[in-house]
Amino acid sequence: MISRYLLAAALFVSAAQAETKPNVLLILVDDLKPAIGAYGDKHAVTPHLDKLAARGVRFEHAYCNIAVCAPSRFNLMTGARSTSLGIYGFGSDLRDSFPDAVTLPQHFMRAGYSAESLGKVFHVGHGTHDDSASWSSPPFKDLVIEYVDPESKKGGKTREEALFSNEKGAGLPRGPAWEMPDVEDEAYADGRVATETIRRLKSYANTPKKPFFMAVGMARPHLPFSAPKKYWDLYDPMKLPMPEIEQAPEGAPAEAQKRAGEIAQYTPCPQEQDGVFPNDLKRKLIHGYYASTSYADAQIGRVLDALDETGLAENTIVVLWGDHGFHLGELGMWTKHVNYELANRIPLIFAGPGIGNHGAATGQPAETVDIYPTLAELAGLPKPTGPQPIDGLSLVPVLKDPAARIRDHAYHCFRRDRLGRAIRTETHRLVVWQNPDEADSAAVIELYDYADGPVEKKNIASDNPEIVSKLRAILDRHPKPVTNKPRPQPNRANP
Repeated sequence: MISRYLLAAALFVSAAQAETKPNVLLILVDDLKPAIGAYGDKHAVTPHLDKLAARGVRFEHAYCNIAVCAPSRFNLMTGARSTSLGIYGFGSDLRDSFPDAVTLPQHFMRAGYSAESLGKVFHVGHGTHDDSASWSSPPFKDLVIEYVDPESKKGGKTREEALFSNEKGAGLPRGPAWEMPDVEDEAYADGRVATETIRRLKSYANTPKKPFFMAVGMARPHLPFSAPKKYWDLYDPMKLPMPEIEQAPEGAPAEAQKRAGEIAQYTPCPQEQDGVFPNDLKRKLIHGYYASTSYADAQIGRVLDALDETGLAENTIVVLWGDHGFHLGELGMWTKHVNYELANRIPLIFAGPGIGNHGAATGQPAETVDIYPTLAELAGLPKPTGPQPIDGLSLVPVLKDPAARIRDHAYHCFRRDRLGRAIRTETHRLVVWQNPDEADSAAVIELYDYADGPVEKKNIASDNPEIVSKLRAILDRHPKPVTNKPRPQPNRANP
């Protein structure tokens, strides 16, 4: 009889614990740098992200592990850096390198969660595919490259539309870099993704189910800057910031720089870029980025409002993450795909149960790979162990005390003909361009001091051998990079 009562009590406790497991809403935003009011951007109209920051903790020094869409999302989903996975670009799937990897949503599924994907979560396109093993049900997919203005579509399917559908893009026309039709939010993918997310949140609230892990990906402000006119109208383009430094840093090696690339896939941007863009083109692109950011902010706001209205907010951890930063003409560069500050610094906000210090900011250097172990600890799940390398550290001590510190630098990389590995401390960034089979004497070194702002002006490595030696010793403590070769990337300039 006693054992029967004990069993019943144990089952009751187990059921109660299951009911109190926190939900997770992971919001991914494509190409979002900290162009957010809460991060001090005086031009950005982002009231919903500002509100989220006011009820959580924001990381002022968060960095992606690589400024490329597909591998950055692998970093997020595995807790492993690109130098551990050996995936540095497009054209490779996660399971090609780690067939038995346990992803972040899989870790939650093993703990009894339902894991759902809506919008752009894994990067799909350019030879890279989704990961069906990571989700409880098929992902809710929508477009990244999208035009609704008939004038934009008159040339037929564009090169980027094809490549994002894993089709051949050779011979297809370039699409416009922006459009601003007077349409409703749901005319574009992010509006539809928000609507479907709201529908699912209401379903969870109305019918008790498993706790959920829901990853929701916004496509904007990724190019093209396609957003309803009302978001363009939020800004006076003449008051938006124009790039002040449009030349590469003095003394920077050629392999560290970028011209053309992704921006050249869109009209009317020059396909060959040897100088800076005309002012009217720069202003239109910058306007489009801010308008697209406000559009994404509005869709996130709709989702967060639904979370509040359904009562789910009380037991849902919310994370806001940008997959990498973005250059808007600074250093004469556009988009990402470099090792510089503006391409690698990202917004990262945690809010919800177990996260106090509402509205606090921390200077703790954080990396994308930290999100996996942090969410596991917040939810009371076992510490992730792979089998892929888990490079991330739990940020929970910092969420409890924003003055706490768990590391003194962030690590990232970018690959061209050689691999550029970087560490960012509070004051400096060291970049070492070197392949694993090269002697240390063959390495090309960059060192930048950020005392004067976030845009690099001069490579000061040759003038500061002591700082270089100190930071290189830190970099060399990291594991040797995996050198898997990415598959060819057809029809893609500078991926």
